[in-house]
Amino acid sequence: MQLVITEKPSVAKSIAQVLHAAEAKNGYLQGNGYLVSWCVGHLVELASADSYREEWKKWSHEQLPIIPDVWQYKVKESTRKQYEVLKTLLHDPQVAEVVCATDAGREGELIFRLVYEQAGCTKPFKRLWISSMEERAIVDGFANLRDGREYDNLYLSAVCRSEADWLVGINATRLFTVLYRHRLTVGRVQTPTLAMMVDREQSISDFKKERYFMVHLLCGGLDAVTGRIDEQDKAEEIMGACQKGQALVVSVKQEEKSVYPPKLYDLTTLQRDANRLFGFTAQQTLDYTQSLYEQKLVTYPRTDSQFLTDDMEKNALESAAAVQMVFPFMQSSLPVPDVGRVMDSRKVSDHHAIIPTVEIEKTDLGKVPGGERQILSLIAMRLLCATGEIHKIESVKAELECNGILFTASGKTILQNGWKTTEEQFLKEYKTGKKNDKEEVPLPGLAEGMTFHDVDTKVSEHYTSPPKHFTEDTLLSAMEHAGSEEMGEEVERKGLGTPATRAAIIEKLVEKGFVERKNKQMLPTEDGVKLITVLPEVVKSPKLTAEWENDLTLISKGEKSSEVFMEGIEAMVSALVHTYHEVDESKQGMFSSDREAVGRCPKCGGNVYEGRTNFYCENKDCDFALLKNNRYFASMRKELTKPVVQALLKNGKAKVSGLYSKKKDSTFAATIHMDTSGKYPQFSMTFDGEKGSKGKKVNKERGSKHE
Repeated sequence: MQLVITEKPSVAKSIAQVLHAAEAKNGYLQGNGYLVSWCVGHLVELASADSYREEWKKWSHEQLPIIPDVWQYKVKESTRKQYEVLKTLLHDPQVAEVVCATDAGREGELIFRLVYEQAGCTKPFKRLWISSMEERAIVDGFANLRDGREYDNLYLSAVCRSEADWLVGINATRLFTVLYRHRLTVGRVQTPTLAMMVDREQSISDFKKERYFMVHLLCGGLDAVTGRIDEQDKAEEIMGACQKGQALVVSVKQEEKSVYPPKLYDLTTLQRDANRLFGFTAQQTLDYTQSLYEQKLVTYPRTDSQFLTDDMEKNALESAAAVQMVFPFMQSSLPVPDVGRVMDSRKVSDHHAIIPTVEIEKTDLGKVPGGERQILSLIAMRLLCATGEIHKIESVKAELECNGILFTASGKTILQNGWKTTEEQFLKEYKTGKKNDKEEVPLPGLAEGMTFHDVDTKVSEHYTSPPKHFTEDTLLSAMEHAGSEEMGEEVERKGLGTPATRAAIIEKLVEKGFVERKNKQMLPTEDGVKLITVLPEVVKSPKLTAEWENDLTLISKGEKSSEVFMEGIEAMVSALVHTYHEVDESKQGMFSSDREAVGRCPKCGGNVYEGRTNFYCENKDCDFALLKNNRYFASMRKELTKPVVQALLKNGKAKVSGLYSKKKDSTFAATIHMDTSGKYPQFSMTFDGEKGSKGKKVNKERGSKHE
């Protein structure tokens, strides 16, 4: 019997349906010689620093660097039940072989292997590697299962990524938190991303706009202009010298240009367009596309390729035909799609580009949620554009001379609209996309030697423009190309993060309060700017982080030693700790000067401050903290608020209204008492007039004080 392990329950259900394993059990499906079960994301994770040594529980410079001799892993408590199901199945005597069917990529490999290793399983395992959840793709995948050990290097690169992030995150976060006496979260990828945003805002702030002028020559139905003129007097002098004068056409250059279709979507380009056209965040686009993938409507989303493999001609043609059948606004008299242009196996790594599947023919698009339907339409449009005809234009550039001054005019004529017809239909359907105000129009008929008399002139005033604020569209592009200027063409992978992780990196920066969204703009907050100001180049360098990402890719290909990579990370962390051991006293309070204490810590007497997710003691050696989504309060549908915490800290109790009773399905008021004599705060409840407590005390209500 084979045990198939997927990454999510929904995927397990789809695979079980194809394998005819229909009998539902506790945490798995069974039938036809298969057991099909699932993970729920990462079931096993790296242990915290606190679990290695008692002294590592203390946040102090003396305990750094923290570098484990032997790495430890632990089962996540929130999903332990499903882990135990998998562990039991892995050791079931009936199971002769295991099939890894998690997402076919680096993180999917890590999710499976950590469970397999933690459970102590030694049974042989195979790898299911597919790019679509269509039935035929699953059937073909199981008919061609690969030896799981072929992916040992991919697993090794995933482990290196995980351990490197842990080392940099733990050490740099503790180091700069201790030095500046404020929680400063540092990440291997998120910090360089934040640094790019801070640099951009600094460039905008430093920008000094410059005024300049252009002189226009108006004659024969055209508007010809000079180049940039910095002095207004000079521009007006030229205008006066040419007014009512004679202009001679000195050259006319005509050139036919071809604008080739765009490539198919990889995840990053899809996220960029979805942000630009629909305002979706990168995470929203990934979530929508992942859902479409699990519904078998599109191929695997976490890809960095914009091509299909050479054997996919039939798939591509069927998919294009399905698109034109399903989306009425994309129906037109298009020729047979040129799918050969989008096929190149040499440019496909783990997965090919994202395209719709033929399953869309069987789907009622009216029942597909709005966001998912927009993403599906976008992917469908891109397939037709990428395989469409070339867009051809005739470009004309004319030069005119008047009183010794040269003026230029340009225009274009569309000879063949080609793939742009599909794009225009899509933009019209969704009423999105911006019209280019400077779009060129055809020039009137011109020929060298033509003369215009009594020409008109005018001066226009202009200002240089500052760099633009990042949007998620442009930020994703910057992340993708970070460090590429200094990296040669032979480099395997460039940029910060991977297509699969960039959305999460952006969301983490927002969640931690270092970045905020303002309309479509992504702006660093004051704390974000301060953080980048105090951090050294080694932890905020996009180039260095891009080099690490390339190293991880080489490890996955077996072309670089994982030991050498990790030695480099450990050396960097050690050097960081030894280099930065104190800061000027005047700077120690730069992150906390504007903080208002909520109250005094009942354990050590230090100030208690409000964080994003909790209330915590300023003393790093004190473990007092209260989560805002405290379980005791959450059980009564109440969040722990600042006024309640202030009262608890001052009086040990607080009157709270709006508490919910599930039994009575109504709200009530009570006095909540806090007891801090034990390791964790405990809570109890009394009502007016009562002396004793009512309600069971709840412990383990502590939230990490460093959150």
